[in-house]
Amino acid sequence: MIQQISPTAVKAKLDAGEPVVLVDCRQPEEYALCRIEGSTLIPLGELRERAGEIEPAADALVVVYCHHGVRSLTGAVMLTQAGLTNVASMAGGIEAWSVQVDPRVPRY
Repeated sequence: MIQQISPTAVKAKLDAGEPVVLVDCRQPEEYALCRIEGSTLIPLGELRERAGEIEPAADALVVVYCHHGVRSLTGAVMLTQAGLTNVASMAGGIEAWSVQVDPRVPRY
């Protein structure tokens, strides 16, 4: 079962200085519209083959996000299957991030 994490919990971890790796699994045109600062874009269709690019610290949480939190569930499964152990999908995606955490992030 894939862990889900709320945008506010992700923000709290970032603010506390906890190691978090943000992986945006949307398409490049979506990433161009808006993103969470510090995230890495790896589109879902490329995620399985590019999973090795994600090299989190031993205690880091890898958080996958998309627009609404659906694709990121699949992305989190892919990363788990690739051998990453501390992976979560951000519930509600960047849409929820914009509403709950940072209204400066454009909604689309």
